[in-house]
Amino acid sequence: MEPIIVFVSMFLMIFGISYLYLTTRNKERLALIERDKDVSIFMKTNSGKTPAIWKIILITLGMLSIGIGLGVLTGSLLTMAGMEEDMAFPSAVFLTAGTALLLSYFLIRKMDRESL
Repeated sequence: MEPIIVFVSMFLMIFGISYLYLTTRNKERLALIERDKDVSIFMKTNSGKTPAIWKIILITLGMLSIGIGLGVLTGSLLTMAGMEEDMAFPSAVFLTAGTALLLSYFLIRKMDRESL
């Protein structure tokens, strides 16, 4: 019974926050339109100047997943080579995940420079 309450309350919280955000945004836009203000700020599109945020998130998550996978593989290889398991897995995962995040930063920076 208790897990159901947790999931229902989480769903209601997410729904409430998104509903409040969307209705407030709509009221704000309608108020600007009624006062004949410039509404061109709502028509902004990504004109190729910077990479879209979803591309950045996908690249970062993909590189992080690859880094974690390589870290687990490296940790198991280090364990088979004789290193203690308690030290091999965390160190290998953090090392390769950090390297993957660093590489994704440089990849995103390169994409940003090419789009200018």
